[in-house]
Amino acid sequence: MRLALENDLRNAFERDEFVMYCQPIVDVRTGEVIGAETLIRWQHPARGLVLPNDFIPFAADSGLIVDLDEWMLGRACAQAEAWRDADYGELRIAVNVSARTLQREDLVDRVMRILSTTGLPARNLILEITQGSAMANFEPIVISLNRLRDIGVTVSVDDFGTGYSSLSYLKRFPVNAVKIDRSFVRDLTTDSNDAAIVSAIISMAHSLDLRVIAEGVETPEQLAFLKEKGCDEFQGYLFARPMTIADFTQMLTSRRRLAEGPEFVSKR
Repeated sequence: MRLALENDLRNAFERDEFVMYCQPIVDVRTGEVIGAETLIRWQHPARGLVLPNDFIPFAADSGLIVDLDEWMLGRACAQAEAWRDADYGELRIAVNVSARTLQREDLVDRVMRILSTTGLPARNLILEITQGSAMANFEPIVISLNRLRDIGVTVSVDDFGTGYSSLSYLKRFPVNAVKIDRSFVRDLTTDSNDAAIVSAIISMAHSLDLRVIAEGVETPEQLAFLKEKGCDEFQGYLFARPMTIADFTQMLTSRRRLAEGPEFVSKR
């Protein structure tokens, strides 16, 4: 089964079976959509829509994860630039990067080539990394991340608080933002420990001049807590589930029409 799946994965590139979904990143204070996190799906001809947990581990083991990362980076940057061209604003696009891709010597060159090809400004790209992915080959990764940050790319720590040496990580790595893991957000209104942890992360990150994104926000009470504590951005089912590019674009269109009022709608 593993061999068959790996073979299907290799063929999936040629058959263009991968699909990019997006989940909105929202400003906590204003409720404005300011970006999107990209999520990969596999439209398998026999299995249907395959979620990442069912094929990413195979891609990582086989080395195909590097090709998947580059595919996602290219599609994400091209889509974000298309939204800019359509006057949807300076939306930032977040892409998860695997450990294997982070460890490549040509990482910076690959990112710069994709940005140049698509025309997307570096300031609109967010690279999301996990603590574990960056610890295996520390020094070269720090050099690459510094170069990326120098050209304007945002580096964000995903699932913050679930790994090891979190505080040391922030001190040693050139990051711009942290994303609070959903496991802390889920019970923050009912569990005093989770509430204290989330409050501490927000306060600590701001003292280090880092932005804070909370993921997995599902209730108005959770959002109210985050707003009170000064969290910058959020993602979650309270606002929207991950959606196709077509649905995301439709959402942007609807919100733009709503913001511009009845006069705008009538002219259409």
